[in-house]
Amino acid sequence: MFIPQSYSLAVILCIVTMLCWGSWGNTQKLAGKSWRFELFYWDYVLGIVLFSLLLGFTLGSHGEGGRSFITDISQAGGKNILNSLIGGVIFNASNILLVAAMSIAGMAVAFPVGVGIALALGVIINYLFAPHGNPILLFAGLILIVVAILIDAIAYRKHSVTQQKVSGKGIMLSVAAGVLMSLFYRFVASSMATDFASPEPGKLTPYTALFFFAIGVFVSNFLFNYLLMKKPIEGAPLSFKDYTAGSFGVHLTGIFGGVIWNIGMAMSILASGKAGFAISYGLGQGATLIAAFWGVFIWNEFKGATKPVSTLILLMFLAYLAGLALLVVAGA
Repeated sequence: MFIPQSYSLAVILCIVTMLCWGSWGNTQKLAGKSWRFELFYWDYVLGIVLFSLLLGFTLGSHGEGGRSFITDISQAGGKNILNSLIGGVIFNASNILLVAAMSIAGMAVAFPVGVGIALALGVIINYLFAPHGNPILLFAGLILIVVAILIDAIAYRKHSVTQQKVSGKGIMLSVAAGVLMSLFYRFVASSMATDFASPEPGKLTPYTALFFFAIGVFVSNFLFNYLLMKKPIEGAPLSFKDYTAGSFGVHLTGIFGGVIWNIGMAMSILASGKAGFAISYGLGQGATLIAAFWGVFIWNEFKGATKPVSTLILLMFLAYLAGLALLVVAGA
């Protein structure tokens, strides 16, 4: 199977993760013009599962290191399979809340608050279980990222007052999503071998862990998303008849969103072999910066912002960039 052989390549993969995790939300925005997020999410989850299979039978089955995809599945220990499945269930619960928050508060708010909280807590959790890198630089970078989150929240509050539009529900959903999202990566990480090239018996390689993670997302969706369709956060209840009424293009948009997100997940866990789980997760969650960029400059979610608000947004971007830079140096 394909395994990154250097820290520099691992950083590049983390940057890909950051771009993917920060950009998939655009597919929800595109589909959301005529499509409820609960309906979008079925296709999104399907995209996650399909890509995990595609990756397993391609990069996960060719190469000299580690075990091939099918061989690894056949020897996987029950506890490790369960951990990856649980990781998928936790992620799905958090991500549904995040998508709901995006539909209410927009990308420029939901991502910095929700994913920012997930980043801060997730880095701490993953570092405590698997220390890797310079802790001083790592946590200094983390502090800068938390500062960026606070700046974004202040900017949004000021802008909301100006525009006479406040979405407290969107903020609360983002916070709940962030807390849950900080936990899922540790479960997936605990299921994986410490040495990808010579994995321990019973442990999973990244490709197999990704597959069982995707199954956890898929199965739990029949509970979480079905409940949300019947008891929606906003709007009227939905049925599966509403889902079948969607066009081919709108379904494809959702699937594409899931593929984009799972490309990021795959690159993140592959990079963790050289970068460590805390740094790999933290750099990937720089997605907040990318999502804020999309929300501010493409979707115009801060349209009409005053000069003080614009200054705060600039400071948010600078603090995030500085924090991410420290995470890279910490791993080196």
